[in-house]
Parts: sequence; C-alpha cells; structure tokens
Amino acid sequence: MCCVVAAAVLATAGCGDGTRPDGQLIVTGSTTLLPIAEQAAESFQKANPGTNVLVSGLGSSAGIEAVASGTSDIGTASRELNADEQGLGLVDTPVAYDGIAVIVHPDNPVDALGTDELRAVFSGEITNWSQVGGEDRRIDLVNRDEASGTREAFKKIVMKETTFDRSAVVLPGTGQVRDVVAHSKGAIGYISFGFVAPRFSKTQVKAIMVDNVAPSDESIMTGEYPISRALHFLTKGEPSGLAGLYIQHVLSKEIQEGVVPEAGFVPIGDHK
Repeated sequence: MCCVVAAAVLATAGCGDGTRPDGQLIVTGSTTLLPIAEQAAESFQKANPGTNVLVSGLGSSAGIEAVASGTSDIGTASRELNADEQGLGLVDTPVAYDGIAVIVHPDNPVDALGTDELRAVFSGEITNWSQVGGEDRRIDLVNRDEASGTREAFKKIVMKETTFDRSAVVLPGTGQVRDVVAHSKGAIGYISFGFVAPRFSKTQVKAIMVDNVAPSDESIMTGEYPISRALHFLTKGEPSGLAGLYIQHVLSKEIQEGVVPEAGFVPIGDHK
C-alpha cells in the first residue's frame, strides 16, 4: 500500500487548482468505471486517514471536460480521446480492459449476430427479429446518450460511418439499459461486460455472441472478442499528489486482482 508515501505528501497533495481542501480528491466520469473507482476510493481512504475521495458517474465526456477544466482531479472514460480532446494536455492511464456486451432478453432465441448485422440493426435497416433468425417480433432498440463512452466505443467499432437509428430509446446509464432490456422481449442494447452478471440486479439479460465469439475475460483480454476496449483514468499532466497516489492504488495488486475481476473487468496487467 502507499500509506507511507501518502503521509509525506498529504499536506501538499490538494487539488491542482488550489481551491479544494487538502486531502480531497474529485474523480468524475464514466458510469462503467464506477465500481472500480468507488471501491478503490473506500480502501484508499481507509489506508490514508484524512483523505476524502469523491466519485461521481456523469459520463465519459463529462469526466474529460471536468479534468480538462480543473473541476475534477481525475476524469474517468470508457472511450479514447477524440481529435478535439487530444490537445487538452491530458495524460491517459489505462486501468482495466472491458468488452461491450450486446444484450437481449433471456427468452430471445437469437444467440449470435455478426458485426454487419448489428450495424444494420442499430441503424434501423433490420427491424424485426425474424430477419436474423428470431421470432416475428419488432426489434426495440435501446441506445446510450451522446455523453456515454460506451456509446462512442460501440459507434467506432460497430457502426463506423453508419448513423444510429434516431427512433431508439436513449438512456443515460448502464443500469437503465440493462433493466429495460431485461423487461422487454423485443429489446436489444449494449452495456459493459462487467454489468451483465446478475449480481448487479435481480433481473436477467443475455449477452449474445458477436462474430461467433462470446464475451469473456479471456476473449476480451486477447482481443478475440470484437467489441473490446480499455478503460481510462485521465489527469491534467502527469498524475501527482493525491491523484497519483490514488491511481497507483487502482493499479495495485489489491485492486487489480480483487476489485477489477469482481466488478467483471479484466486487469490491465500493469501491477505497481
């Protein structure tokens, strides 16, 4: 743990803009990363008395904007920086790997779709499950809002230059997408693989294969599963002070081998 180092820097490890109390750290961004960020915050605070880590999930874009403007010490994102964000002076620390699972209702007989079929479904070209080997039932699209890093990653990997169908239901969080799909036999959506497991809800969803590959820790780690991504912690400049210590804690064996797999993600493999 970083307790000894922390004791030496707590007096000077306040926020970069100098407006927040010493010992306070603000982490803002991706809802996908909330399980890691929150649990790491709890153990970090216990190991470093006097610290206060405030974690919120407002979406990847909000997290990037917050850390770039100095209103947050760390921005969390489940997508890569876009062209406009590349020049903001942000330093990227990947903290885990994740797959984006395509989910349907458990009673849906469709178990697999190809990337091309997914693109046609989410663009509105394919509108009935019978067109992809399922029942004669309308496909109800469930999408994420434009602030979502999961949406941006899905768009980049699956949709490419094709636009989403505007008739889709648009929801702000992973949990909402999961719950809607769990209660609608015709629905299809996409969420972080880490949120598929029923431990996050009493409701059930089914993750289907994509290009004949099922999402799993192994297929995500090797890149065999086609909709895979890294999850990121971003700082304005090189991480230092409390932000640096907290990121070290997230990359520690304790978090990477405990919290990360328990949350359904794949360790980054860079233990420190």
